[in-house]
Amino acid sequence: MNGLRAAAKKGFVEWLAATEADVVCLQEVRAEPHQLPEHVRAPDGWHVLHAPAAAKGRAGVSLYTRREPDRVRVGFGSDEFDASGRYAEADLPGVTIASLYLPSGEAGTERQEEKSRFTGEFLAHLKALRERAAADGREVLVCGDWNIAHRQADLRNWRANTKNSGFLPEEREWLSRVLDPADGGYVDVVRSLHPDVEGPYSWWSYRGRAFDSDTGWRIDYHVATPGLAAKARKGHVERAATHAERWSDHAPVTVVYDR
Repeated sequence: MNGLRAAAKKGFVEWLAATEADVVCLQEVRAEPHQLPEHVRAPDGWHVLHAPAAAKGRAGVSLYTRREPDRVRVGFGSDEFDASGRYAEADLPGVTIASLYLPSGEAGTERQEEKSRFTGEFLAHLKALRERAAADGREVLVCGDWNIAHRQADLRNWRANTKNSGFLPEEREWLSRVLDPADGGYVDVVRSLHPDVEGPYSWWSYRGRAFDSDTGWRIDYHVATPGLAAKARKGHVERAATHAERWSDHAPVTVVYDR
């Protein structure tokens, strides 16, 4: 969102009113619930879970669901990260859906070390979540800003970014583990629907005219268990028509699944 309060003034409210989505996952909300206007905090027709970060003005994830969840959870059992506003999940009939905001990192700094600690803990959670869901006859879907471009096709200027956070070899290897049937056991849904294309990108820097030239990164994913991934029928990025109409530096990644 690059700040939900700012996005709400730039077009998010109108987008939410028009969407036919059953679930909307938000990341980088950067606000506590009491700081949001009522029509954003709890809009008509939605059940909302907000998970702000303990650090003011940072991170924060939210889930908007048409149906009231059977259960909700904030965090994934991490002493370090459960109060960081980076993960929340909701149980709906037959599926657990989570909103993830993985740390962005910065190569060679403590921020990158933090990202590495997060990914180490989070992969263990993903595996346990998949196993619990399977035992209950449920699927899993983790939507959000994973802050890693997995393949060369996932960012336009990959050659210039091989030493930058978001495209480091160890990050890409970690995401490969998440998507390995013998390890994490999940599927990158949009890539499975568009196996041979560059992009579709979901983030563009505000610097220069990256959006106009589509010089972007694909770092926002639907990551699902195989049973749900097989039900995906259409996946696309809701890219704004013009630079001026953007309400974030990211764009919504929408997937339609069969029930």
